Amino acid sequence: MLHATITDIILKSFYTVYNQLGYGFLEKVYENSLAYELRKRGLFVQQQMPIRVVYDGVLVGEYVADLLVEYCVIVELKAVEALRPEHQAQLLNYLKATEIEVGLLLNFGPRPTFARKIFTNDRKRGLRS
Repeated sequence: MLHATITDIILKSFYTVYNQLGYGFLEKVYENSLAYELRKRGLFVQQQMPIRVVYDGVLVGEYVADLLVEYCVIVELKAVEALRPEHQAQLLNYLKATEIEVGLLLNFGPRPTFARKIFTNDRKRGLRS
């Protein structure tokens, strides 16, 4: 599995943070806590990574992903009752708009849940031109 070692550390850190904080905080609290936990485990973490969306050579949008880990995994955080299709679409669009191929969607909801998405660069031809 692509970047399995890194995603395993991210998921273990996710559950560590969830077990400490539980449900009910704002996403920013979880973002800061998870970033801290990942750094403590020796990983490089960039918070609030800018993502530019280009269409036909023109910048048409700018978004911000919650975390970029080790330059190869985008992590998007939620604190909602349940993950919805639009949350997964958001993560896939972040992958489409970048050269990052692996993303994790982590939900600090009433029950901790996650989704792993892969969108390989060979499938992205023409999407970022």
